[in-house]
Amino acid sequence: MSAIVLLIPLFMVLGGTAISVMLDAGRAGVANSGAHAFSEILYAFSSAGNNNGSAFAGLSANTPFYNTMLGVAMWFSRFWLMIPTLALAGALAAKKKVPAGAGTLPTHTPLFILFLIGVVLVVGALTFFPALALGPVVEHLMLYGGK
Repeated sequence: MSAIVLLIPLFMVLGGTAISVMLDAGRAGVANSGAHAFSEILYAFSSAGNNNGSAFAGLSANTPFYNTMLGVAMWFSRFWLMIPTLALAGALAAKKKVPAGAGTLPTHTPLFILFLIGVVLVVGALTFFPALALGPVVEHLMLYGGK
């Protein structure tokens, strides 16, 4: 269930960006071209799926295509996360307590915090670095490399 909670926003952000870049209706909403256009679309879906639903000024997000796509991304990323989260909570509540043993990793130690931060960074990097490399990183390199 926790993997589903991680994967739903990922699929909404990256899948919505991919569909918008592939379709003519998605490409028609961007005022810029190249890496900046990809960054605008990626930001719109990242914001709709994970945050407040804002978009860059260069993206015409008030079109039927983007209203529908961003609304679906927001709906799935927010509403459908509740179901696996509640299922996970129910499964954890139904578990019987087991006494701590030699193989137990206590959750109040710095080692657990280090593992948790490491897992979040690795999963986040493996998930979004390819998309960031196509958009914002290329845009930054083009901006400062073209002096």
